[in-house]
Amino acid sequence: MLVSAPGKVLKLAGITMNLPRRKFLTWALVPAAAALVEVPRIDAWSQSARSIRVVLPFAPGGPADAMARLLAEQIGSAGGPTMVVESRPGAGTEIATEYVSRADPDGNTLLIISPSFVVLPHLRKLKYDPLTDFAPICELAEFPPLIVVNSQSPYRTLADLIDAAHAQPGVLTLGTLGPATSSQMGFEMLKRAANVDITFVPFTGYTPAIQALLSNQITSALADLTTLQGQLQTGKLRALATTARRRAAPLPDVPTVAESGYKDFAVEFFGGVVAPAGTPGKVLSQLIGWFTAAMQSSQIEKKFAALGFFAGGECGANFGAILRSQYEDYGRIIREISFKRE
Repeated sequence: MLVSAPGKVLKLAGITMNLPRRKFLTWALVPAAAALVEVPRIDAWSQSARSIRVVLPFAPGGPADAMARLLAEQIGSAGGPTMVVESRPGAGTEIATEYVSRADPDGNTLLIISPSFVVLPHLRKLKYDPLTDFAPICELAEFPPLIVVNSQSPYRTLADLIDAAHAQPGVLTLGTLGPATSSQMGFEMLKRAANVDITFVPFTGYTPAIQALLSNQITSALADLTTLQGQLQTGKLRALATTARRRAAPLPDVPTVAESGYKDFAVEFFGGVVAPAGTPGKVLSQLIGWFTAAMQSSQIEKKFAALGFFAGGECGANFGAILRSQYEDYGRIIREISFKRE
């Protein structure tokens, strides 16, 4: 369980502790906020139509993929440039992130990021620095994660799963994105909160993890609602709980982990976008304008709601300040739960 100062809420990438978001932003701002680029109006877009690569560090089919494609389509239809989503999964997001860190800083190559962006540097030696080798653009969306089992499983609640794990230490398994990702962090935090021994099984994406769950190769899985929605609707999977701080709107009967007996527990996923460091301010300003306008459109609002997403919106230096604070706080949490550096 994560404990914060009384009466405060501190939200990390993928981890929520008690501190209202707006107060967190005020606390988190650093001197770099003075360099916040101005967000242009949509009618001020002046960049000629061209193709921009949006690199995704995951296998296709997950929430970040859906988010990126929806926003790319919206930006293109609103008169912005063509954005092509390119998947480069592997090594816990390291492959794609290193690739974009070496790209020309001209605004033509962007990177979709998740909490792994600020988790991975604490777990292994990398050839890039997330805080200095990238320019923040926007936080785009938050995704509610769910703990699920095969519908044929005897476990109908999170308590059932935890009780069985206590009875069979190390036998039950949970599959999710990994290794060295925020998804694995969430898994490890649940193990710690429940004082239980469940074996972690890493996958290159949430979709492969769900395929393994459907074929009974693993006991349970931690994935986002977008990946799970189809299988939940057809009754092939059963949701036991959401790790988010609030219930997912499309699944109002599925409790949170906190409601299931682990007070203050919350692990959340988010998706954002960054560019290589050195990208000109004018280009960053236009990119912020495109993504901001897309997130605020009624079309995206409806599509995000249908998928169970919560829209983001913090951009520029505000987003950069959040990432820096998350980086520092994740480092402390990783030390507390004794993750081993690779």
